Amino acid sequence: MNPARAPRAHHSATRLLHLAVQSGRIEHRSIADLPELLLPGDLLVVNDAATLPASLQGSMGPEDAPIELRLLALDVDGSWRAVLFGPGDWTTPTERRPPPAEVLIGAQLRLGELSARVEAVLPPSPRLLRVRFASEGAAFWSALYRSGRPVQYAYLARPLELWDVQTTYAARPWAVEAPSAGFPLSASLLGALRARGVAIASITHAAGLSASGDEALDVALPLEERFEVPERTVELAHAAQAAARRVVAVGTTVVRALEACALQANGALEAGAGTTTLKVGPGYRCRVVTGLLTGMHDPSASHYSLLAAFAPRPLLDLARAQAEAEGYLEHEFGDLCLIL
Repeated sequence: MNPARAPRAHHSATRLLHLAVQSGRIEHRSIADLPELLLPGDLLVVNDAATLPASLQGSMGPEDAPIELRLLALDVDGSWRAVLFGPGDWTTPTERRPPPAEVLIGAQLRLGELSARVEAVLPPSPRLLRVRFASEGAAFWSALYRSGRPVQYAYLARPLELWDVQTTYAARPWAVEAPSAGFPLSASLLGALRARGVAIASITHAAGLSASGDEALDVALPLEERFEVPERTVELAHAAQAAARRVVAVGTTVVRALEACALQANGALEAGAGTTTLKVGPGYRCRVVTGLLTGMHDPSASHYSLLAAFAPRPLLDLARAQAEAEGYLEHEFGDLCLIL
């Protein structure tokens, strides 16, 4: 399947593959048809995390060796987990990027207006670091937004701007890659869903990196990520369940946040916050989510494995083959699939 190589000028052009699990029916629709495919009383849950400029170019060591640091997650003690690359930028596929020189504890990273100290090298990869920035608070965030760029990959045709990777409803800056399944949910489409009687709620989930180019690290992704599920979302989810309506997640991060929150409350969804390493896949029984709106994922990706919690793998493979034959586009600016 071909990748979408740039943000869409008009999200209304997004195609929507509707996979009806019970009947096995596959339909080719448009994102504008989403209100028709959902029912009054259904709940649509979005991830309202805004996307950070999480890629920082800079240098390391006395010889000023060029590096790129991609932020992965902010931890509770104020340090960051991050992935370090050697010379180059997004125009080279991650798997072809050279590794950085050996990194020692205490090494200083110079990253535009920012500087950071390496506090630890973490398993499972020498590229995975814990770093602490010299500046804090408003000074840090201001410098990050001036120095950083969005994380992006070599299949894209041009450099991304920060506004290219935000959803309509983006709020707290938690994500290092965009929760991109929500890109086509424009204000007008959200209004049409509400007019249909579909409830809309949000969670916040710190979406992490989707790839690092390091095989050992990529196998381990996603790593621990933080989430928060507010009380209002829990109330709406309980109302949908009581009315035998569906709880539809917009993106895999919403699945992980809602299911992790339910698991930490012994299976019953309650408002709360935390971190999760939950990996949803074949055989996983969802406690909360009954439907999924998601991008077109490569079968080798962990995201594709998550889909198997919602539909049998043969049906997913058939739907993907049809989507490929119909010219659907994959990756973050591509087309969508609705599994119900």
